[in-house]
Amino acid sequence: MRYRRAGLAKVLACTAVLAAAATACGSGGSGTSPDGKVELTIATFNEFGYEDLLKEYEAANPNVKVTQRKTGQAAPHHQNLFTKLGAGSGLADVEAIEEGFLSQVMAKSGQFENLKDIGPKDVKDDRWLKWKVDAVTTKDGKLVGYGTDIGPLAMCYRKDLFEAAGLPSDPEGVKALFATWDSYFEAGDKYVAATQKPWFDSAAQIFNPMHNQAKVGYYDKDDKLVIETNDDKKIFDQVTGAVARGQSAKLAAWSKEWEKGFKESAFATKTCPSWMLGVIAGNAGDAHKGKWAVTAAFPGGGGNWGGSYLTVPKQGKNKAEAAKLAAWLTAPEQQIKAFKAKGPFPSQTEALTSPELLDQVNEYFGGEKVGLLFAEQAKKVAQAQYKGPKDGEIQDNVVSPALTSVEQGTSPADAWKTVIEGAQKAAK
Repeated sequence: MRYRRAGLAKVLACTAVLAAAATACGSGGSGTSPDGKVELTIATFNEFGYEDLLKEYEAANPNVKVTQRKTGQAAPHHQNLFTKLGAGSGLADVEAIEEGFLSQVMAKSGQFENLKDIGPKDVKDDRWLKWKVDAVTTKDGKLVGYGTDIGPLAMCYRKDLFEAAGLPSDPEGVKALFATWDSYFEAGDKYVAATQKPWFDSAAQIFNPMHNQAKVGYYDKDDKLVIETNDDKKIFDQVTGAVARGQSAKLAAWSKEWEKGFKESAFATKTCPSWMLGVIAGNAGDAHKGKWAVTAAFPGGGGNWGGSYLTVPKQGKNKAEAAKLAAWLTAPEQQIKAFKAKGPFPSQTEALTSPELLDQVNEYFGGEKVGLLFAEQAKKVAQAQYKGPKDGEIQDNVVSPALTSVEQGTSPADAWKTVIEGAQKAAK
């Protein structure tokens, strides 16, 4: 996305100015405003659905002023986070963490507050799915973050484009097309032959959920890099084979070209974690309302892609107030509202059985009961794939660029060699 990482010089400069100016420089905040209000900053990325919720929180807590720093893609957000952790200043009072970078955060858990100590006492672990809590709990029992969302997977597709290609277009009819990855790519071949247009947006956007379905990710649970022995080479070959057959629109996710691609009907299918619904609607616009559909069918049976946490760095000025805000935002009621706003699917056990969630429909996607659909998809996830120390870096900075290079003409063999070399370098 478009967020630019703050340089170290700026971080150091911010630590030298008066507290009242620190917030403008990007520090953790001055603590209080001139009118005596508690000032809090929260740093998020992509779409958390918090814009209206933060206004609601301020209305209910008139002594608090909250500023949201909404950045772009996860990678630059976390680069900024780790830079400011190293500098010792500059972080927001509440920092969002994406699952792919969680292992790096857990390695620095001493720089984050234990929310069991400073958070509201009525917030218990059973608020969330067990695997969601386990992932953010240290070996000595400290809770580093409150879970926000998870990313149960479904498939989104353009009904009108399917019809034009002679493919089934209703949610039940498409299930056979999306039963397995083999059937998905076979349907893609039919679509390309009928339309001479791409089937999916980019290779990386197909590879990532396929990778997340595998039993073993880039690392095993001993933090040993296993990319040469897991299923990734097989997955890489499947995806790059589809690229060679014209199935990819070659649009890098989050780029301006990718965003424009939704409006221009540049592809017919989209791997669709729940948080993607808001992204699709925002990019495709009103002209395509009702043309996009979402089905519970997903190749390979489902999985989880994405999901985040809210943490409270020790740098903050008002850590108890920050924990209170994070706890409120991750309560079932608020996460259901966030889902309605932008699509991040709740990780809270109470939310997953709430009629308010299960009855939620999405008019943009033809009135589909998306709450029920994704709740059913979430049940298919027994546990999240383990993410090793440099998992997010390998995915964003090694594998995805290699797949892009194949779309630009690099041979799959040379690209895979680059993947291995890059993963080994990142893991050192």
